[in-house]
Amino acid sequence: MSRAALEEIFAADRALREAEDRLLETDPTDTLVEAVAEAMSMDDPEEAEMRLTRLADLCAQVPGMAMIEALMDILDHEEPQVRVNAGEALLDVAYEYYGEVARAVEKRLEQGHRGPGMAELPFLIAEVGEGGTVKLLRRFLKHPDAEVVAAAIEAAVDAHEPELVDALRALVDDERDVTIADFETETEATIGALASEAVEHFERMED
Repeated sequence: MSRAALEEIFAADRALREAEDRLLETDPTDTLVEAVAEAMSMDDPEEAEMRLTRLADLCAQVPGMAMIEALMDILDHEEPQVRVNAGEALLDVAYEYYGEVARAVEKRLEQGHRGPGMAELPFLIAEVGEGGTVKLLRRFLKHPDAEVVAAAIEAAVDAHEPELVDALRALVDDERDVTIADFETETEATIGALASEAVEHFERMED
């Protein structure tokens, strides 16, 4: 029985690759955008996670702003593993099409967009490290959502961008509370405390 099950897996894998090839033979942008919207609104969390995981991979293979925005939509999903998959896919796209990803990020910032994905984007920008990192992180540091600001502070340190010290100093009196997740533990801190630590980090770099 186990051998038969294994053959079923091989057959399913072949069928999946063939179906993916057929989908990507023509421009599937509209189809994928619609599918992402449907999956994001599903009541069944397991089905939604399965679909969004597959859709993140497919969206990353199709060039264009619509696919980048679809990945950012997936990045807003409440399920952490879905966000991880979307973040990895978006990072792959950013390494190849950073300019388009940066424009999509700027668009969300201009719209004052809120959502879990906004706290992921500063790290993506910092990791790619292309031109415009300072400009974008500076805008994230002014975001109205404290969790996004906290992420931008950490990303600024990760990116080793001392040019952001002035923006960080402007936050040292910010008393908004945020939750910092570190593996399996969570700690509370204020934006001001995080900003102060970041400023001290950059000052030590100058010594």
